[in-house]
Amino acid sequence: MSYIPHTKDDVKAMLKAIGVSRVEDLFKDIPAALRPKSFNIPPGKSESEVTEHLKKLASKNATGLINFVGAGFYDHFIPAAVDAIVSRSEFYTAYTPYQPECSQGWLQAIYEYQTVICELTGLDVSNASLYDGGTALYEAAMMAVRFTGRKKIIVDSGVNLIYRTMLYSYTSNLSIEFLETPVVHGQSSREELLKHVDDKTAAVILQNPNFFGSVDDYSDIVEKVHKNGALAIASVYPVSLGLLKSPGEMGFDIATGEGQSLGIPLSFGGPYLGFMAAKKELVRQMPGRIVGATVDKDGRRGFVLTLQTREQHIRREKATSNICSNEALCALRAAVFVSLLGAEGLKELAERNYQKAEFAKSELLRISGVEVKRSSPTFNEFTVLLPRQANEVVYRMIDKGFACGFPLGRFYKGMDNYLLVAVTEKRTKEDIRKFADCLEAVL
Repeated sequence: MSYIPHTKDDVKAMLKAIGVSRVEDLFKDIPAALRPKSFNIPPGKSESEVTEHLKKLASKNATGLINFVGAGFYDHFIPAAVDAIVSRSEFYTAYTPYQPECSQGWLQAIYEYQTVICELTGLDVSNASLYDGGTALYEAAMMAVRFTGRKKIIVDSGVNLIYRTMLYSYTSNLSIEFLETPVVHGQSSREELLKHVDDKTAAVILQNPNFFGSVDDYSDIVEKVHKNGALAIASVYPVSLGLLKSPGEMGFDIATGEGQSLGIPLSFGGPYLGFMAAKKELVRQMPGRIVGATVDKDGRRGFVLTLQTREQHIRREKATSNICSNEALCALRAAVFVSLLGAEGLKELAERNYQKAEFAKSELLRISGVEVKRSSPTFNEFTVLLPRQANEVVYRMIDKGFACGFPLGRFYKGMDNYLLVAVTEKRTKEDIRKFADCLEAVL
């Protein structure tokens, strides 16, 4: 049991032992303006009092809003079976399967997850999951740098700004050159992008659908990128892959994305799930861990950690990544979610998202002054031009019971009147019609 001092003499003795004379000396490295104004903390409360206090605080949140916000994180239906399966003690108590002889079930679960990601992306190998879509994109960029020996990366500005910010933050102390190319009418500018690809380029990073909701076939860009010896990296929305051409079909070398839409609820910012898949020749550059299937001495099928490239696994400074944990429970949710849907179910889910978004477009087009941008096809997210600032509209729609979309002016200059609207299978025709009616009233 740790010792808790009770008297002034106890405190003096402890201060002397650590070489300071006053308690204040412990805080000398903190600027005065940032120090606590007082340590006069109110007395503690009972459990019931704390519970009631937290309920009052929670009641101030705007809950029950009908959600039309996307921007990388989506409100999808999650079958009850997902919670039932992942809540079994065999799964939620598991952590790192260092010892395969007592982790076969957990290792197989991760193996099945990797298989799901490979089938979704059309690529050869997947790792055992990453933190989120943004860090997965960073890891993909570093794979390209290691594999090519080059340090120039071209990033399409249709890539989610949250991911781009994370990418630049993680690499701020590395000598990597980033070059952003603009989008034109919501789509990647091929001319602008390809003129910057040269023999110093490690990778080109694209997103499909991009942040404006635009869908594209990047096969032509990927082909030209490869001719210059660079890698092509795609950030993708996994549900859309039930309907759209996969990264593998387009020729991408690495695919990453946010797996939240695969059975993980929206929960005030996490937890999330970064997924990654790549061509087989890049497997030695992949971060984290890969679970493989094998047989034991008696020929029985078994599972082991085939590749362990993080620093904790004896790699130290030779590690390809400093990932200290994988998002295995979130990965398990994704595997269970996709397994419950199956191939046809995932395709049906994607089609419903697409069809409901198209219905929403038709309803919004009836509003005077509202323009739905149609320069490119979309999946379940699209850009709307409003006759007034989107920020103001968003706040007023909250009072009507709607989280009506993401105001693009927060991320892109000159787009203050643009709103990004996402429609998932959870939105009914009644929801969509009411959404359009309320938006018309607000405008």
